[in-house]
Amino acid sequence: MAISTRRADAPARPAELLAAGTDLMERRRSGISRGPVTEVVRTGASTGIAWNTSGAAVIGSQVTIAAVASDRRLGSAYPGLAAAAAGLATPQIRSIGTVGGNLAQRSRCWYYRNPHMACLKKGDSVCPARPGNHLYGVIFDMGPCVAPHPSTLGAALLAYEATVTTNRRKDLAMQDLFGEGRDGTRDNMLEPEEQIVTVALPPPAQGEQAAYRRAISRTHAEWPLVEVVVRVVPDGDKIALARVAGGGIAPVPRRLRAVEDALAGKQLDEATIAAAAKRAADSAEPLPLTGYKVTLLEGLVSSVLAELRA
Repeated sequence: MAISTRRADAPARPAELLAAGTDLMERRRSGISRGPVTEVVRTGASTGIAWNTSGAAVIGSQVTIAAVASDRRLGSAYPGLAAAAAGLATPQIRSIGTVGGNLAQRSRCWYYRNPHMACLKKGDSVCPARPGNHLYGVIFDMGPCVAPHPSTLGAALLAYEATVTTNRRKDLAMQDLFGEGRDGTRDNMLEPEEQIVTVALPPPAQGEQAAYRRAISRTHAEWPLVEVVVRVVPDGDKIALARVAGGGIAPVPRRLRAVEDALAGKQLDEATIAAAAKRAADSAEPLPLTGYKVTLLEGLVSSVLAELRA
């Protein structure tokens, strides 16, 4: 494979933002990240959890993942988000890592993380994982890069249709934060030195049931192969609203709208669960080595729905 180099006429690198640093410091130690660093300024909005008059939460970007997982009011209002926060990484990382950092972290692809390998995200013209070892790659092939997005909170907040305020833009939809996944050079659509300040959630849905599950290759401290967040809001014995999002399956966190359609207006019985799970991988185009993720995704959707039914 090609050795990663920087052309003499390449533009100067913009400063990278440092918050908790659990991702950035690792990249700098390995030599992937070089150049200037700007420390994120802590403000009241970015460090706290606020509640507006409609009962909706606004979470600061520098709130730790552990705080999201342990906050009782958040857990009651947004159980899928709290469960996802409690399930990611390790207790040590959750106590340091932040909401904004989790959303804005860089790819975990081993080609990108190798300082001696060139790839799209480091300025090359091709993705070496596509013809190479893409065992942990995507099943929804949306662009030239086949590395899945690593943000667990991104999937959960997508399921909650949250919005982001940055130091330059307001009310940015979560899908717009990540983009459509077709630009293989980027992990998100933030501009250089643009930083997330807050994440706003909609008012809680009365009676909501939600759960999060991930499939991993070892029992502890592992990145998920596939993860899902499922929300259902009942109306009598029918599902009035369903939101399902997945991670580890596409270049960006992905709404599983076919599953949502299969659930809406139905009773959450065995037949509905089976039909919804079969649609989890609608339009998937697995790579030669990632077909196993289709089975994992369908199984996770089925098990989460069975958990909610119980």
